[in-house]
This record gives sequence, structure tokens and C-alpha cells, in this order.
Amino acid sequence: MTRDEMREALEDARDLPDGDEKIAALERLLAHADAAGDLRLGMDIRFELIEAYHDHTERWRLLPAFDWCLAAHDRDPSLFTDRHAEMLRWYHKWAVATLRSTPRVDLDETLAALDDMERRFRESGQSPQIIYNLRCGIADHLGDEAAAREWLAKWRATPPDENSDCAGCDPSRQAELLAGWGEWAEAVATVEPVLSGMVGCTEQPEKALVAIMLPHLHLGRYAEAAAAHVRAYRRHRFERDSVGYLAEHLRFCALTGHHARGLDILEEHLGWLDRPYDEASAMEFAAAGALVCRVAHANGLGARLLHRPEHGERRAAEVPLARLGADLAATARNLARRFDDRNGTDHQSQRMESWLAAAPLTTELELPPDEPDGAELTVGSPPEQWRDVLAPLTVESIAAVLDARGDRYAVDADDVIRGRWADAYLHFDRLGERQEILHTRILAARQLPADRLADALEFCNAWNHDKVFPKAYVHDTGEGQLILAGDVTTDLEHGVTGAQLAVLIHATVATATAYAAAVAALP
Repeated sequence: MTRDEMREALEDARDLPDGDEKIAALERLLAHADAAGDLRLGMDIRFELIEAYHDHTERWRLLPAFDWCLAAHDRDPSLFTDRHAEMLRWYHKWAVATLRSTPRVDLDETLAALDDMERRFRESGQSPQIIYNLRCGIADHLGDEAAAREWLAKWRATPPDENSDCAGCDPSRQAELLAGWGEWAEAVATVEPVLSGMVGCTEQPEKALVAIMLPHLHLGRYAEAAAAHVRAYRRHRFERDSVGYLAEHLRFCALTGHHARGLDILEEHLGWLDRPYDEASAMEFAAAGALVCRVAHANGLGARLLHRPEHGERRAAEVPLARLGADLAATARNLARRFDDRNGTDHQSQRMESWLAAAPLTTELELPPDEPDGAELTVGSPPEQWRDVLAPLTVESIAAVLDARGDRYAVDADDVIRGRWADAYLHFDRLGERQEILHTRILAARQLPADRLADALEFCNAWNHDKVFPKAYVHDTGEGQLILAGDVTTDLEHGVTGAQLAVLIHATVATATAYAAAVAALP
């Protein structure tokens, strides 16, 4: 391949939805770039791979790509723009954070990487706030609560900078830590700026609500806990990358007497355990699922069978509750043991055992309605039964949601639904072998001249740094104009109800119009 062909292939790979296909395309392209000795192209591809690994299910695989980029920067800093250097600092954070998500990375090597990160940050005048954040998380992961509390105090006392987590996520993570230490009231108070709207991000307020569900329960604030669960689960139910939050929803159900609901949630997401984002989320999901099975069995639901989908050589089956609970408990214990073997402690095993043995806190908690915030739509509303039927994704089902919203759109010859919402053009398409993937491409109405490529890239990198959706990127038309685009991809392999699809499309339109508005506001 020529250099121009490789550059064109890189642009094509960037347009692919996150997943195995995108990673494979980037890895093939990287082999060509390295064989050609093109350092700059190799760096650009590795930057894309780091993002792709992080956004998929193999975050630990970003480490070699990051190490290569860091070494390249040390050899020849001129290869890196200021924005590249900023992103490299961000990737350094990701590299260190993988320790808590997987036992595949070495503890001593990670601590050395964190020490190196701190040295680089201090030498370049960066705030150490994110360093304290990472040290706090690692100490907590290892079970050193005293050290974690000291690092938390420094984290809170140090001003953030562009390398820090966003203003909405920091309080949520701190509340998670405090809840883990039994500091219920302080955990709730910590996320108040998020819940009041003073700070936030695209993951809020649901991320903060998950962090304080159990603190509310322990404080006897049952109505607040119930509202937090229902509001957050409306979103987390449909977002594959929210799998890390599902354990808290399962624990909530187990601890409040909502055994049937807990089993419903477990069954709906059981397939996600077969390919989790990381071992930490798998461990917690399995432990919480085992807890749900145990308390449900003890409360008269032992005869229930749960559907477990096919995976690899395992056939789909209706699994007895006791057997599934035992399997999940074994999975949680095995993963905890792997973390502890790497860490040289027994903290994760002890933590999972406490989850598995947890006793209900109340059995008299009433939940608010499950309907999503936008469920009161009346314009062209489809039949009520449509909302509850699990069915394959179709053009007709997408159109039904848009009709219910009163939106105007067109369907082209390829069954792509196209329309304009404010400053955003949206294309709803179906991808995958069975067209089970909902892929929405977003094009901002405003375009930039080609000589503003650096500004466009900086904007997209900043958006991707701070936001979850849409995934932003720049497309050069080759005619002197830059299109600022984005995409949102959701795998609906197991089907989707009308209500679920409505939530997905409402969220996509909202984030797409926010993205296009931000583009329109550029100088």
C-alpha cells in the first residue's frame, strides 16, 4: 500500500463502528505502516487503536500501543503536536487505570508507570490531581483504606486541569469510594453538585444516582433509593458500556425484596457476562447476580428457570436458579482470586464474599413507574403492546418511534432513514450480519474550511474526552471543506422492544443535536 492509500484506509477505519471489525482493520493497517517504516502514520494508527481498545472489550490491549507512542515521544517529540501530547497524557491515565479493571497487567509495572506519569506531569507543570485520583483508586483496590483516604483528601484539595476527569465524574467516583467505606451520608453529599445541575457530563445524572442507591438505603431514605434505581436503570438497561453499573442495580433489588425484578434484570443482561468490558465488571456482575439468585430462591422463587443464551460451545438453555447462582458465585470467586493473586492480598475475595452474603435491608420499598421520561409521547403513538414486544430491529420499528415523536424524515432506497434535527443531520441505519446493530451517523450542518483541520481535530478530541456520545470525528471532503461527524452504535443482537428503542432514539437525537450545536458555536 502507498502512503496515500494507507491514509485513506485509516479514514475508512475511523468511520467503522466500535468493535472487532474496526480493531481488525486498524491492526492490519498498522502492520502495513510499520513495514513501510512510517513512524507518523504508525503513531496515528496507534492513537486510533488505543481509543478502539478502550471503547471495546479489550482495554488491556492498549498497553503495547501506548508504550510505543510514549517511547516515540521520548525519542522525537517533534512528531507530536501539542494536542497529541495532551492525548498521550490522557492515554497514560488509561494505561494506569487498567490495573483495577483486569488482572492481566502487572502490579509493579503499573506502579512504575504511575511513578513515571507523576514525574512527567511535575516536570511539565501539570496538576497532580489525576495522579492522586489514580493512587487513591489503586490503594482502594488493594484494600489499603487508610492510604486511599489520604489520597482522596489530596485529590479533593488539588485543583484539576485538562488531564483530570470531568467535573461530573469526579464526585461520582468519590461517592463510590465513600460508599465502599460505609460513609453513607458523605457519599450522598458528594454528588449533590451533580444532582443539582451545577456540574455534569453526558453520563450524568445516572452515574451519580448509581453511586448513592445503596447509601440512601443504609440511611433509610427508601424513596430516594428507589427513584435513583429506576431513573438510572432506564438508561443503563440499553447501553452496553454501562455493564459496570448493573451490579449495583442487581444488589439494590436483592437488598430491597424486589427478587423477581432482580431476576428479570439478571436474565436480560446475562449474555453480557460472556463478553464483558473487563474482568472487574464481570466479577461484580457475577457476584451481584449470585446474590439475587440466592435471595430469590430463599423467598419462594426457586422453581424459576432463567434463559442463558448460546456462547461458544455452550448451548442456549433454561437454567435452574440454584445452578445459575452457583455458577455465578464461582465466576465471581475465580475472578476475585485472580485479582488477589496478582495483588498479593485477599481484598477482592473478601469484598465479593461480603456481597454474596449480604442480607436484605428492607422488604417494604415501593418503586416508581418504570416508564421512561419520554413515555408520555402522544403524537402518532404506536399501539401499547408494541412497546413491550421484544423483536428484531427493523426500519419499521425505527420509523414508528420517529412517528411517535412527530419527526419528519425520509427512507432512501437502501432503507437508511434520514432527517434533520436542528443543526444535525441524522442517518439511522442497520448493520451486522442480521442487521441487528443500530448505527446512527451524525453530520453537523456547519462545515469548516480545510485549513482549520487542527481546530476541527482539537474540537473532536475534546468532545470525545468529555462526552460519551456521539463518537466525534472529522471527514475531509477533498473539496476544501471539513465535515464534523459522529456516530452512535448499539448492538441489539437479542432484539429490542418499542419502549427500549424509543429511549435509544430519544437519547441519540438529544446528544446529536447537542454535538451539532457545539460545532455551530465554534469561532
